[in-house]
Amino acid sequence: MSDKISNAPSCADPFDPDSISLSAALARIEERVVPVHACERLPIRECLDRVNNEAVKSPHDVPPLPNSAMDGFALAIDSLAQGTVTELDEIGTAFAGTPFTGSCEAGQCVRIMTGALIPEGTDAVIMQEQVEVTDAGKIRVDADHQVGENIRQAGEDIAKGETVIDAGARLNPADLGVLASLGIAQLQVKRKPVVAFFSTGDELVSIGEPLEPGKIHDSNRYSLHGMLSSLAVDIIDLGVVKDEPKAMREVLEKASLQADLIISTGGVSVGEADFIKPALADLGTTEFWKIAIKPGRPLTFGQIEASIFMGLPGNPVAVMVTFSQFVVPAIHALAGAIPRRPALFRARALDPMRKKPGRYEFQRGIAILDDNGEWQVSKTGKQGSGILTSMSRANCFIVLPDDNTGVEAGDEVKIQFFDWSL
Repeated sequence: MSDKISNAPSCADPFDPDSISLSAALARIEERVVPVHACERLPIRECLDRVNNEAVKSPHDVPPLPNSAMDGFALAIDSLAQGTVTELDEIGTAFAGTPFTGSCEAGQCVRIMTGALIPEGTDAVIMQEQVEVTDAGKIRVDADHQVGENIRQAGEDIAKGETVIDAGARLNPADLGVLASLGIAQLQVKRKPVVAFFSTGDELVSIGEPLEPGKIHDSNRYSLHGMLSSLAVDIIDLGVVKDEPKAMREVLEKASLQADLIISTGGVSVGEADFIKPALADLGTTEFWKIAIKPGRPLTFGQIEASIFMGLPGNPVAVMVTFSQFVVPAIHALAGAIPRRPALFRARALDPMRKKPGRYEFQRGIAILDDNGEWQVSKTGKQGSGILTSMSRANCFIVLPDDNTGVEAGDEVKIQFFDWSL
């Protein structure tokens, strides 16, 4: 008889041959998800974080006419004598919104304010701090100036016909300002994806219910709701579903009629009470169900009719890790947004970190800038996937690639700051 047992791969193993890599999982999600088609036209103030449907082209130059970038004096450079100081007569003032209507001749200048149109006959604006005003009211200017100085040219910001916002762009506050500068009051955007989510587990009770022996409060739905609320989606909370095959099938059927994306937490592992995979097999298809990451190895990705399904692990930290790495890209793909990945920053590790090769790890960290303006990062304590305080105390993930064999204090690592909308 052998002195070793024959066992199946588990989440404690450094590598599971049935799991797929992080990059492969993201590629499959990108391939499978089909963006929503329906659009709506909204006032631009309601378009923040929405996905633009059609490229926006400028109907005119911005600025439409040359104007002053400074408070100062508008004049013709040819009026200035070379190698000496020139005295000029001030003949009027140009204000933003109230142009100077005359023409500026040789030996003259116009007082001009920021944003005012450049007067006829002038080709430069001299900053008011660079001139001298005599007791007689003359303006003295030296010769060290150039044509076009301190003038914003027509179309300098945006040229007529230029694409200013691409189709698929997720609109930010600056985009709304650009649209307003073009006089665009409404925009056609993709409708919000609808996301339904639920938790599974007979051990879960809602807030306010008595906590009997063996029961725990359901934290995952609150974390999920918080993360989803930072995205431009419509949210359906389907509550806690019992560990019963019939109940699981019913909630999946109901969700598939309402949502573009269905998210569950728990019930996707290999336990006897994990009923999601059998229900998904009956109702739809499964693309993969294990990913080579830690925490978050058991993650099911599939489809029910036109709805994408993502079954996240049950452990609270694993829920938040897999949401940030896989659910957010899926939602952006559903919304028709231009794909992008979260930025990684270099940081110096302040703590040693144990790791076996084989899986990507997302440890929780607190990153701060040192006196040299460089990032330093420390762990938030114990890193178990059920220790939710390791997330609440953190501001970033410490991202350790699959080939990493551990970190010593002082080593360089990569960090990914929390931003659930990225």
